[in-house]
Amino acid sequence: MITPLPAISPRQKMLLVVLPALNEGITLKAVIDRIPRQIPGIGTVEVLVVDDGSTDDTVAASKAAGAHVVSHGNNRGVGAAMQTGLDEAVRRRADYMVNIDSDGQFSPEDIPTLLAPLLAGQAEFATASRFLDPKLVPVMPLVKRIGNWGMARIVSTLSGKRFEDVSCGFRAYTRETMLKLVLTGEFTYTQESILVLAQRRVRMMEVPLAVRGVREHGESRVASNLFRYAYRTSSILYSVVRDYSPHAIFHTAAALMLAVAMALGAFFFGHYLVVGAFTPHLWAGFLAAFLAGMAVLVWGLGQIAVMIARLRHMHERELYILRRHVERHEDES
Repeated sequence: MITPLPAISPRQKMLLVVLPALNEGITLKAVIDRIPRQIPGIGTVEVLVVDDGSTDDTVAASKAAGAHVVSHGNNRGVGAAMQTGLDEAVRRRADYMVNIDSDGQFSPEDIPTLLAPLLAGQAEFATASRFLDPKLVPVMPLVKRIGNWGMARIVSTLSGKRFEDVSCGFRAYTRETMLKLVLTGEFTYTQESILVLAQRRVRMMEVPLAVRGVREHGESRVASNLFRYAYRTSSILYSVVRDYSPHAIFHTAAALMLAVAMALGAFFFGHYLVVGAFTPHLWAGFLAAFLAGMAVLVWGLGQIAVMIARLRHMHERELYILRRHVERHEDES
């Protein structure tokens, strides 16, 4: 008689909930206490607070609530805190990661709802949306509402996928997504991560959730100054487009220069055919020649930038493979 082999139970899925925090001691413990510990499809829930140089009792409150803490020592920005959280999620072998702000604007009880599309295999990345469902649009200053709308349109255009909310700090990731995501911006991460994941062909979706429109305590660390936020966010968006789709910048600029050069050249030679002299519009000829030369130069730089972007793509692919290799080696040992 052959004795059947004992069934091997699959490894329980682990969720790491990451909370970037800067001087959030007043709200942090309440947020951590409300994080569900029993989620269908998840065996273990761990909480990690990334302390971004807090000067209040953020660290003490986090530890008192039972969370793990990683401290930067000084303020580096919520984007840098997110990078630290991603690194820790990969290192801790988390199957899923959720990042949520520590100021209490988001409801931790909504974590299972945000995770549901990932657990069902419908998406690899989910972001909470404040504006997808008109019934859930929060009360917020008009200027912030307009700013969010404009940023969503820009990111939607650049990513090739329609989004209603690209600035929400409540998101869920599969392990595959974490391994593919490489962030560089330290000021913020919300728009950059969507653009990078779009380049990596990650399946993304928005999940409409009710969110408080304004903080209960203090002011936003990221969007307290809208002009500063717009400038620094625009810089990050430009950097992502430059690094991943440089042709969109260089070739467009070259085409515009060439178009202006051709228009000036047509005016210059047209004037000569009409009056039989280049004067008094020699300036148009010189400017047309200059812009035509600049167009060729910018187009050439664009070709170099495209080659660099391809190298970046290959390097990120190699990083993904290396992470997978290290993970497999650890499993075997």
